[in-house]
Amino acid sequence: MAAELIEVPYIWKEGELIPWHDAQIHVLSVAVQFGSSVFEGIRAYATPRGPAVFRLPEHLRRLQDSCRIYRMELKYSADELTRGVARLIAANQLEACYIRPMVLRGYGTAGLNPVGTSVETYIAVYPWGTYLGEGALEQGGDACVSTWFRPHPNTFPAMAKSAGHYNCSQLIKADAVLKGFAEGIALSPGGLVSEGSGQNVFLVRGGELYTPALDGSLLHGITRASVIALARDIGIRVHETQIPRETLYVADEVFFTGTAAELTPVRSIDNITIGCGRAGEITRVLQKRLLDIMHGRTPDVFGWLTYVADVLVRDTVPV
Repeated sequence: MAAELIEVPYIWKEGELIPWHDAQIHVLSVAVQFGSSVFEGIRAYATPRGPAVFRLPEHLRRLQDSCRIYRMELKYSADELTRGVARLIAANQLEACYIRPMVLRGYGTAGLNPVGTSVETYIAVYPWGTYLGEGALEQGGDACVSTWFRPHPNTFPAMAKSAGHYNCSQLIKADAVLKGFAEGIALSPGGLVSEGSGQNVFLVRGGELYTPALDGSLLHGITRASVIALARDIGIRVHETQIPRETLYVADEVFFTGTAAELTPVRSIDNITIGCGRAGEITRVLQKRLLDIMHGRTPDVFGWLTYVADVLVRDTVPV
């Protein structure tokens, strides 16, 4: 079942807060016709100091990078977007939420040449719970290896987070769900493990952590980078390397990482039980450390949280 989209009063458009249902674009916009938009998925968490956004500067840098790769002029600085995110969360009175900045090409071009088309910037926020379903963070989910491959490097830029890229992801996800699995794992054009439909993949073998190298077929995940940093900080050896499909089946532990998925254990792949069929020791340790930082339950020694209240104090624009 698809996750329900929960409406809130306001969306940020071009520096202004507008009513949710006023955030509309033309059916013949380039974004609708050709998927010409880039976006980010970010989370804000309820903490003892109020809502805090996880790794906001890194997400906004990736949004800027995506715009540059796709030759889209982003009119707003990271600081302006940060203030927009904070104002929007406060105006919608949310303690925790999913954040979706979007930069899209609008109306004005009939063909594939996007030059001269307007570029519009939006930010949406809305409540969103556990991505792979209730209890998935504790119990894990069942996955399959997808029949759909990730595209070859230089077919489109996997480093950019572009809406058009996610047609492949939708096929991976729908194929898995229709077969009775919670998620699919895609292979690279060379037949090696790449990523899930919207998550990076990790596996544990012999007490060490393995994840696919950034080979041009998968997104440079920010949660992925966070987990690598957490693992190395506590002395777990991390390998970013090529991973054959069959390595998944013989792993001691497997888990997904991503803004939506956070750190979700995988209990089986292609109906083969992974390890003991539940979250393993290293998965639990890394998940706890990650979630504790996200929710402000432990000191943020990495400086990953941006507190909404701190941004609003600096912002001279009223909410």
